[in-house]
Amino acid sequence: MALLEVRNLTKEYQRGSLFRRGAPVRALDGVSFSIEAGERFGLVGESGSGKTTTARCVLRLIEPTAGEVWFKGENVLAAPRPRLRELRREMQIVFQDPWTSLNPRLRIGDIVEEPLAIHGIGTRASRRNRVAELLTLVGLDPGWRNRYPHEFSGGQRQRVGLARAVALKPSFLIADEPVSALDVSVQAQVLNLLIDLQEQLGLTCLFIAHDLRLVRQVCSRVAVMYRGRIVELARTEDLFTAPRHPYTQALLAAVPHADPDVHPTPVPFNPEGVSLEATMAEVAPGHWVRPAEPGAKPGEARPDPT
Repeated sequence: MALLEVRNLTKEYQRGSLFRRGAPVRALDGVSFSIEAGERFGLVGESGSGKTTTARCVLRLIEPTAGEVWFKGENVLAAPRPRLRELRREMQIVFQDPWTSLNPRLRIGDIVEEPLAIHGIGTRASRRNRVAELLTLVGLDPGWRNRYPHEFSGGQRQRVGLARAVALKPSFLIADEPVSALDVSVQAQVLNLLIDLQEQLGLTCLFIAHDLRLVRQVCSRVAVMYRGRIVELARTEDLFTAPRHPYTQALLAAVPHADPDVHPTPVPFNPEGVSLEATMAEVAPGHWVRPAEPGAKPGEARPDPT
């Protein structure tokens, strides 16, 4: 049984002004996937494809328009507020920007302690001990607990965010592009820390990124999003070695190569020639693709050469 199952998740935003409303914009349109316990599941796509909206809808940080989110056999979207508060102890998120996700008026010790205080866990003394443990766990000196966020680098801030996210001992963690705002030199450090925490604490992780190289290193399965829908879902190596959807092919062809003398052949992609109305189909065991053109078989459609 999957730890998390998302079914036909839809999110619409209303366009227009107070006096004149336009047609709604559908940011998510029937997104479905499942994540097994202990898995690192990747969600990739260009900016604006709906990755972060999906994450926020899963946690009900924003309310979806339709769909279901099942966590440990319980529909999160149907949970009343008191129950949702309890569920959020097990479902946490690390935000993309370490510069805006931490309250600049709070010391980092108070930031990490805040979830414990909100949920009434332990005494003041026991919470302070727990904060020291958490800071040590993410590679920070507990003696820095009285410093403010502006006194830390971006990588150190993201470590604080990780400490806050695991403070309540969750079983499910969403990492929303956790290293994209960091210098390349510290990205690997934070990414390795995230993997270590996932293995050490037994976390199930939804890893959101637009850097496909990171996803290949981290995740066991990957879903590719395009214009609010999943167009391809497969095991990581299957997706990278045999992509079927034209959008996935174009994404992979755009990944920079480590060798400056290697120039990958670009794959043209024609958005006008892609249909999003077709139903996902399984083209190989565990490999699901949305046919790119009406009436086309999955994997047969190719980008428009013009």
